[in-house]
Amino acid sequence: MEKSKVLVVGGTGYIGRRIVKASLAQGHQTYVLQRPEIGLDIEKLQMLLSFKKEGAHLVEGSFSDFQSLVDAVKRVDVVICTMSGVHFRSHNILLQLKLVEAIKQAGNVKKGHDEMIQL
Repeated sequence: MEKSKVLVVGGTGYIGRRIVKASLAQGHQTYVLQRPEIGLDIEKLQMLLSFKKEGAHLVEGSFSDFQSLVDAVKRVDVVICTMSGVHFRSHNILLQLKLVEAIKQAGNVKKGHDEMIQL
């Protein structure tokens, strides 16, 4: 079965880090969106560096720079967003809508992908 190019958005979160590791373990070319908004969060920076050491590609992108999201999506054929949408005050739901628009504009993401990443 052909391996995918997977972009994980929210890769440093509780679920995201597990998705990144599972994707890498299954041999997918794995990209993790590195957002400048994390600032100097040492734990998240260390996690991103460990992903890179394991073979992931870090892709810079920001929800405040729409074109950077489109450019990140153009590198892959699968996008997995693990950002929490629970807290409406965090505006994550609105950010996820920007990601959906970036996916539509990029136009290269597979629909109905039949391969699932096994956790």
